Amino acid sequence: MQLTVARNRTDLVNARGQGEVALVPTMGALHEGHRSLIREARARAGHVVVSIFVNPLQFAPGEDFSRYPRTFDADLEVCRAEGVDVVFAPSAEDMYRPDRQVSVHAGRMGEIVEGASRPGHFDGVLTVVLKLFNLVQPDVAVFGQKDAQQLALIRRMVADLDLPVEIVGAPTVREADGLALSSRNRYLSADDRQAALILSRALRAGAVELTPSKIRAAAQAVLDEAGPALSVDYLALVDPGTFEEAGEAFKGEAVLAVAARVGATRLIDNVVLTLDG
Repeated sequence: MQLTVARNRTDLVNARGQGEVALVPTMGALHEGHRSLIREARARAGHVVVSIFVNPLQFAPGEDFSRYPRTFDADLEVCRAEGVDVVFAPSAEDMYRPDRQVSVHAGRMGEIVEGASRPGHFDGVLTVVLKLFNLVQPDVAVFGQKDAQQLALIRRMVADLDLPVEIVGAPTVREADGLALSSRNRYLSADDRQAALILSRALRAGAVELTPSKIRAAAQAVLDEAGPALSVDYLALVDPGTFEEAGEAFKGEAVLAVAARVGATRLIDNVVLTLDG
C-alpha cells in the first residue's frame, strides 16, 4: 500500500479513496499514542487519513507554537509503517483565508477547567476540527482520551451541529512508569521527567478513593509533595459530558484531570473513574 501525501485541498480530493473513511487529526510529532489512534481507525474503516497540521488558532500569545515539535519526515515513516492511506498536511495559508471572519465558539464548556487556563484554545480546536471534517468528509474520527475536554467538546459540536461523523475516544497510552505519552514530553529534561511522574501518581491516588472530596484530597496530597518542581495549574473532578465540577452526590462516570507546568513544559493528564454516590 502506497502512502499519499496531500499538501492541499485539491490533492486531498484526488486521494480520498472509496468506502468508509476514518480520520486521525494530529499536530504531528507522532508517538506510540498516535499509533494507537491510527490502529483504532484502521479497525473501523478501510481508508485511513491522518492530518498533520500545527494549528495556530489553538495557541495563545506566549504559548509554544513556534517551538512545537515538527518532525514531518519521521511522521511519514510512522504513517507508512501503520498502513495509513493519506497524510493531509496543509499549510496555514491553505487552511485559513487571510480575511477569515467566522469560527466556532466552544461555549461554556470551552471556558472552564482547561479553557479557563487557555482562553480561546478550544475555539481554535473546534474550528480546525470542523474544517478537517468538511475537507476530509470522514465517517469516523478518532481522538485520544488524554485530551479529555477536547474529546468532550468535539462530541458536543458533532451533536449540536448534526455532523455525520462518529467520534471514537481511544485510551491514553502511557510509558511503563505511568507518564502519559505526549509530543511535548521531548521537552523534558531528566529531572523534569521525574517530576512529571507525579501527575500520574496523583491521579492513581485519587482514583482509589470513593467520594469526590476524598478523591480530590488524595490527589492533591500527592501533588503537594512535589514542591517547586511542579507548578500545578488545576486539579478537577468533573462530569465528562459537561466538564462541570462533580459534587459530593455525583454518581456515574467522572474525569479526574490535572494540568501542571514542569520546568518550561505544560502537561495535562486525566483518568476516568466511576462514582457510586
